[in-house]
Amino acid sequence: MTAVAMSQAQASEKVEQMRQTISQALIGQQEVVRETLIALLAGGHVLIEGVPGLGKTLLVRALARTINGQFARIQFTPDLMPADISGHVLFDMQNERFNVRKGPVFTNLLLADEINRAPAKTQSALLEVMQEQQVTIEGESYPVPLPFMTLATQNPLEQEGTYPLPEAQLDRFLLKVYINYPELDEERLMVETVTNQQIGDRFNLEQLEPVVSPEEVLSMQRLTADIAVDPAVTDYAVRITRSTREGQGLRFGAGPRGSIALIRAARAHALLAGRDYVHPDDIKQVALPVLRHRVSLAPEMELEGYSTDHVLKVGLDKTEAPRQ
Repeated sequence: MTAVAMSQAQASEKVEQMRQTISQALIGQQEVVRETLIALLAGGHVLIEGVPGLGKTLLVRALARTINGQFARIQFTPDLMPADISGHVLFDMQNERFNVRKGPVFTNLLLADEINRAPAKTQSALLEVMQEQQVTIEGESYPVPLPFMTLATQNPLEQEGTYPLPEAQLDRFLLKVYINYPELDEERLMVETVTNQQIGDRFNLEQLEPVVSPEEVLSMQRLTADIAVDPAVTDYAVRITRSTREGQGLRFGAGPRGSIALIRAARAHALLAGRDYVHPDDIKQVALPVLRHRVSLAPEMELEGYSTDHVLKVGLDKTEAPRQ
C-alpha cells in the first residue's frame, strides 16, 4: 500500500471533515462519533453499548463511506461458528484442490452486531484478528486489509440468551462507548431526514462523499502515534489506572493495558483538537470510555445503584493532574 504524506494540520482538518460527514447521517450522538474517530486514529477497536434502533449500524456504514473503505457485518447468534467469522478451506472437486474461502473479517470496518449473543468460543475467533490483524486458516496466516477496525455492539437490556464477554476479549477494545436516546430536536430532525421522499427507513448514504482514502487513514494513524507525550502526562495516566486497583467500590481494577490505552486515545484526542502534544485534559476526556470496560463494580455498589462511571469519576477527581 502506497504511503500518503500528510501534515498534522491536514490530518486535523480531515478528521473534522469526517466528523461532519458522519454527523449528516447519524444526527446527534456527537460524543459517540468523536469517540469512534478517536479509536480509528489510535488504531483501536470499539465496543458500543445501546438499545436497538439508535443507529449503531448506520454509524459504521457512514464511517466506512467517509474513508472509502470496505464494510462487513456479522450478526452474532448462538449457532455462529468461528469459521463463519474467519473463513475456512473447501475442496474444489472440479480442480481437485483445496481453496481458502475468506470470512467477513477480511474488510476495513467490521461490525460485530450483538457480539454477546454468541458463545465464548465464537467470540474468541475475533481475538487474533483484533490483536494481530491477521487470521490463521488451516495453519496459514492471512493479513486483513488495513486499516482494520472492529466495532462490536451489545444490548444492555436483554440478558436472556446472551454470553458475557470474557475479560480477555473486553481488554482488546480500546474504548467502550455508550449510545443513548437522542434529544427531542435531534430526533425530530432525524425523522424528517429519513422520511423525506424516501422509501423504507434506511438513511441514503449515497449522498455522503468520501473524505479520505484508506491510505490516508494509515498516514493519520502514524501521525497520531507521533504526537508528543510529556513524561509527567504519562505518569498521570499510569496513576489514574493504578487508582482503579486501590479505590473503593471496584471488585478489580484495570491492568497496564489500561495505561497504554489512555495514552493512545489521548494522542488521538489531541489530534482532534489540532494539537501536536498531549495535555492532561486529553487524558481526562478519554478516561471513562477507556477504563469502564476494564474494571468490575463491587456487588455492594451495584445493589446501591452506583455505576462504574460514577466510581471512576471519583477516582479521577482524586488523582492530581500535572501542572503545565
